[in-house]
Amino acid sequence: MEGETQQAREIFIRYLGSPAQMHREGALKQYNQYGIVREMELQWFQEMIAEGCGRLSIRDWEAVARLEALSKNYQDPVIVDKTASFASRNLMSADSIVRLMYAEALVEIIRAHKIVITRELLFSACRVAVQLLESVVTQPLVTDPGHELQQLGLKDKRALNSRAKKSIEEVERLIN
Repeated sequence: MEGETQQAREIFIRYLGSPAQMHREGALKQYNQYGIVREMELQWFQEMIAEGCGRLSIRDWEAVARLEALSKNYQDPVIVDKTASFASRNLMSADSIVRLMYAEALVEIIRAHKIVITRELLFSACRVAVQLLESVVTQPLVTDPGHELQQLGLKDKRALNSRAKKSIEEVERLIN
């Protein structure tokens, strides 16, 4: 039984708990055969959140992207709080691309959690996102080695600013 639970856990984590994604990839039938109870799934979600929040780093965009993807399947205010806290403490000194990437991910995380977070957390997380985005717009373009605008499908600083401004507009929609 332990082996089956481990196999189910691996499937669950691979697809971030998304039954739709499991179905698309042909793994849902196998996963359902294990008969995993909801309490176990909730525990696995908590483990994924803790792991993702623990990996947040200005050098690891995958961690914030994974939390963003996870947020589409499971909402927990901790994701918003930890991501916004990390961003406010660590990202103002990051390069322009990292700030934009994290801010965009934070906006999507906020959107996914809007119905389960307090207004206070909504406003504080939105404030962090806007601060990051405004710094992208107002400060000169700074890119660390290995970070290129082309990675984001952008040509120049003007395109970067345009993308940041669109995210600021999205934050305004989230608040209203």
